[in-house]
Amino acid sequence: MTDTSIPQTEPVLVAIDISKTRHEALIAVPGKTRRRRVTVLNQLDDFPRLIGALSNYGRPVRVAFEATGNYHRALAFHLSAAGFETRLVSSVALARTREALNNSWDKNDPKDAQVILHMMEIGNLQFYHDPLLSGTNDLQELSKTHDIVSRSKTELWHRVLTHYLPLYFPEADRFHRSSRSDWFFAFLERYPSPHFISAMGREAFIADAWDAVGRRVSKERLLADIYETAKTSVGLPVDPRSDAIMMFRMVLAEGRSLIAQRNQIEDRAIALLKDNPDYQLLTSIPGIGPINALTILAEAGDLRRFQHHRQFLKFCGMDLATIQSGMFRGQSKLSKYGNARLRRTLWLAGQVAVLQPANSFRDKFERYISKDRNNTHLRRKAYTAIAAKMARTVHAIIKGGAPYRPFFEGTIDSRRTFL
Repeated sequence: MTDTSIPQTEPVLVAIDISKTRHEALIAVPGKTRRRRVTVLNQLDDFPRLIGALSNYGRPVRVAFEATGNYHRALAFHLSAAGFETRLVSSVALARTREALNNSWDKNDPKDAQVILHMMEIGNLQFYHDPLLSGTNDLQELSKTHDIVSRSKTELWHRVLTHYLPLYFPEADRFHRSSRSDWFFAFLERYPSPHFISAMGREAFIADAWDAVGRRVSKERLLADIYETAKTSVGLPVDPRSDAIMMFRMVLAEGRSLIAQRNQIEDRAIALLKDNPDYQLLTSIPGIGPINALTILAEAGDLRRFQHHRQFLKFCGMDLATIQSGMFRGQSKLSKYGNARLRRTLWLAGQVAVLQPANSFRDKFERYISKDRNNTHLRRKAYTAIAAKMARTVHAIIKGGAPYRPFFEGTIDSRRTFL
């Protein structure tokens, strides 16, 4: 039966359980007690069939789903492009609601669709902003790929430090200072063992290695130090044509390739964002460089949609949560129910900011640890407070539309303008 007294503005609710190959959709039409279940294959010809069926109701359509890897992205894009309202449900809230409704942890696709529909009816939903439609897809791919390349490069560098250098040139690691340059990898690729160096005379080595070390300060002194170190090295005397040396050079070549990829991504990010007003505002904050700004814009999107900085803190998972029951009250900690990459970026930006002079982040950090500068627990709490302050500042700067001022403290609300 259909209740004709229901206004036409009441939306059709569609709960979708996402999976890799098929999606289970449960449709609730206002005024109808019976719900319709539809199976949608993850294929392009099935999406218009679902969109057409929903459009035929002649009502607004609200769709909700749980983010599942990246399998929800294609269907969500087509539904959003069709003009439907798309929402997310929290994975944690979904699990807790399923347990409460069914008194069991039992999980299957049709049951999850029912739980999602229940959460829609009680309004327990989150906003969904499709990256492709909102224009942040390129930023997200740049940010995520940069993170993958950086992690791979760090993992490879640790492999060189803990395996290859102890075997073939243990004393060489003291000459490495920065991971931003590939000169050290290029040098090792040319001289993977100190016996390659000691086989030459001092002047011959300096002349041969002059271009390999790049634009070093006091280059001749550095090369002379490396030569003297190589003469007394305990590295294994392996044959230059051995498979061991070939494997070492292969790893070093991979490291140089990763550094080149990282630099290429960073150059592209700067070129893409240099005229973006939000990017210019973010880079005015101490500790936030091009990649941190890229990550914030990619993961948070338009920060103006957060009416209060507490909403942004919760989105980052930096809101405080406390376990309390009866007379017991636990210690307040970060909830960490939020965007982990965004939270890590703000944490790293805060650590850089406290090392720079003349800014409010360093001032707050110094005041925080003034009671006991050597207390590691106090310093950790101080870094957490700085990361939260960084999040508040990022929100205020974007919301207010004015660059960072080192010692200006202010808050944002919907009734006035910041700065």
